[in-house]
Amino acid sequence: MAATVNRAEVEAEIKETLGLVPHFFARIPTELLGPEWEIFKRIELGETLIPNKYKELIGVGLHAETKCHYCSLFHTEAAKLFGATDEEIQEAVHYAKASLGWSAYINGMQEDYDQFAAELAQVVDYVRSKG
Repeated sequence: MAATVNRAEVEAEIKETLGLVPHFFARIPTELLGPEWEIFKRIELGETLIPNKYKELIGVGLHAETKCHYCSLFHTEAAKLFGATDEEIQEAVHYAKASLGWSAYINGMQEDYDQFAAELAQVVDYVRSKG
């Protein structure tokens, strides 16, 4: 038997945390609101193994590629809220651009994966030995 969700209590907690109940939360079906809010609190707002600033910078870079305007705006503002500078946000976007470029090149050239993995292991071992 599913637990009864008290929508008013969940929305009150959202409002207490965010200052309002954003429209995208208000539209979530009642039976899913509680679990969605718990995930949002834990992943987006909670302290996890990855500090919030870095999680949000990952989101900035990720959504520069997905081109989701909503997500790009959210993660940029959240990154700033958690202390990211404009320079760090710009670096995250440039990192995403560079990484995606290499992905396009290596995949497009159909590089041998096993050779790539073996060479990467050699590079990692070498860099570790220098450090």
